[in-house]
Amino acid sequence: DKVHPRIGITAKWIWGIYAGMTGTLIVLLVFGGMSVFDSICHAFTTTSTGGFSTKQASIEYYHSPYIDYVISIFMFLSGINFTLLLLMFNGKIKKFIHDAELKFYFWCVSFFTIFIAVWLHQTSSMEIEEAFRKSLFQVISLQTSTGFATADYMLWPSILWGCLVIVMIIGACAGSTGGGIKVSRVLILFKAIRKELSMMIHPRMVKKIKMDGHNLSHETLRSTNVYMTAYFIVLFVSLLIVCLDEYDLSTNFTAVLATLNNIGPGLELVGPTQNFALFSPLSKCVLMFDMLAGRLELFPMLVILLPSCWKKY
Repeated sequence: DKVHPRIGITAKWIWGIYAGMTGTLIVLLVFGGMSVFDSICHAFTTTSTGGFSTKQASIEYYHSPYIDYVISIFMFLSGINFTLLLLMFNGKIKKFIHDAELKFYFWCVSFFTIFIAVWLHQTSSMEIEEAFRKSLFQVISLQTSTGFATADYMLWPSILWGCLVIVMIIGACAGSTGGGIKVSRVLILFKAIRKELSMMIHPRMVKKIKMDGHNLSHETLRSTNVYMTAYFIVLFVSLLIVCLDEYDLSTNFTAVLATLNNIGPGLELVGPTQNFALFSPLSKCVLMFDMLAGRLELFPMLVILLPSCWKKY
């Protein structure tokens, strides 16, 4: 949706929101006891969902519930479509609240946070607040592709690894700084599956797929399906090549997933306390390609592989 007739004005407003969020986070982190230098570094890598930390232990180094919650909130905000944030700041609260992608994003984070928190509380010695805080931070960090850590989730039960892998795949909202498949595409696919199931029961039914009250065009559905096909082709081809290093499947799969979705940490040997140094040069080249492809939404990187792209005209 257009916010302003002039794209230049819209871009300046979005830059203003981005800078405002970053500046506010710097002040809040300094107030929480973080040094000015660390506050600036972490604020920049939170709003951009980059995830680089000045500390080897990431955010866990500070052992501060206040810092955990503040960064969690700003990671969540950075995973929202910035145009939607602009609409909210312009007073269009209803449009913000009723946005289908935002609601799916919110409920996805809420469900996995509560599920993991309850499971941790029941199976470990964590108090409910600590379990909720660590669960909230890790879910938002991985879903928004930020990659910060406040806990070594490799020590958690394996069922929770599965939950974290799911949020890695889903990713943040379209138009945000986050990576992943994007919530809007996942939502469109769910709606398309529901439509197909309904058509099986009522073959003559005419049903349109809608998002926020608007009918989705055939072009939108086609591009979503093509993107998902390309995504999984790149994912599995990359996985096959990386598997030549003969590490366990969990390590190889989440290494590809973490790079393709621009997350950072994966599971097992590439978990939150590990790194990617163990891979061979060939695997590292594949993972570098995946990082670029994931950040550029696949197609720009795939186009350069076509022979016709290199022909002289």
